[in-house]
Formats: sequence, C-alpha cells, structure tokens
Amino acid sequence: MPQISRRLLLASAAVFGAVPPVFAQTRIRPTPPATEGPFYPRRFPLDADADLVQVAGRAGRARGQVAYLAGKLVTSDGRPIRGAQVEIWQCDAGGVYHHVGDASRGADPNFQGYGKAVTAADGAFRFRTIKPVPYPGRTPHIHAIVSGQGLPKLTTQLYSAGEPQNERDFLYRAIAPAARDGVTMTWRAAPEIETGALLAEARLVLEV
Repeated sequence: MPQISRRLLLASAAVFGAVPPVFAQTRIRPTPPATEGPFYPRRFPLDADADLVQVAGRAGRARGQVAYLAGKLVTSDGRPIRGAQVEIWQCDAGGVYHHVGDASRGADPNFQGYGKAVTAADGAFRFRTIKPVPYPGRTPHIHAIVSGQGLPKLTTQLYSAGEPQNERDFLYRAIAPAARDGVTMTWRAAPEIETGALLAEARLVLEV
C-alpha cells in the first residue's frame, strides 16, 4: 500500500505542534477504557498499515468520507510515549466489519478495516481512514488499542462529537460525563491535507 505522504503527515502534525507543552505538575485524566467488542480481527489483513482507505493491490478506494486521525500518546503527567503500538479498527461505510462474525453482509473490499502505527518520539501517530458511521445499536466510533513494552494496555473507543446517537449509546453513556471529552473527537474539514478530507485530533493518556 502507498505510504501516507510526508506532506500530509506534516500538515496533520501541525495541529499538535501548536499545542503548548504540558508541564510535569499538571495531571491529565487518563483515557477511559472500553470493551474491545466482538469485532477485533481474528485474522489480520495482509495490509495492516496506517492507511485504511487504500488496500495494497487494489485500485479502488474505500467508500465513505476520508478522515485523518492525528493523535498523541502521553503519560498522565504529559510526557510523550514513543515506540508504542496503536491499533484501530472500525466498520466500513456500510456499517460492516471485516470480521468473520460480520462477513455475511458483505464488507467493502476496498476498506482495510484495521490498521496499526507506532508512536514517534513526540508520541504522535496518524491514520488515514473514513469518518466512522453508525450501525444498528451503536453510535459512530473507532476502536483503539495501545500496547508496548512496559506499558499498561489500553483498550478504548473514540467517538464523534455532535452525534445524536451518542446519548443513546450504552457504552458512551457508561463513561463518566467528566471523562467523555477524552474520547470524543471533533472532525473538521482539512483541505490542506487532502481535498474533501476531514481531520480529528485525539490524545490518548496512559497512567504510567
């Protein structure tokens, strides 16, 4: 699969470059955990990089609105965490997961469904995916797992701000209201990265 271009990565990275540093004495609320759910891959795709929109060997592009997820992994005292693995997975634009338990409905063959990235020295990670969509019983969300040597494993779900289904979603409602900001992303138009694309920022915080 083609790599996400350096220009696109720098454009999305600029979002976090403008954020003032977090001082050591300031404690950040850890990212609230969530269930893994039933659709974590049993078989990983051959192409499992950070671009979920373009699958290696296929000419077509995934259905749905292209969306960049620009994130940063930090400790609860604001220190960046490098070398950690971040995995994400989500349903396609039709609400179907690339999973044997959801295969009967026919997943988009041009959507990777799952991807992984390794955090940089500043804790940054980036994915090119699609804006999450709802499916029966769930509000739009992206699943994420963070893991690494010497790190506590974090399994969580990231949500879209302003979705009317959020307040009816049993998992979103289970999060303490004060902690919801930590997993609720705001999407904005990002023509500076890619025409027609969206961008959201996520900060994942580990208690280490």
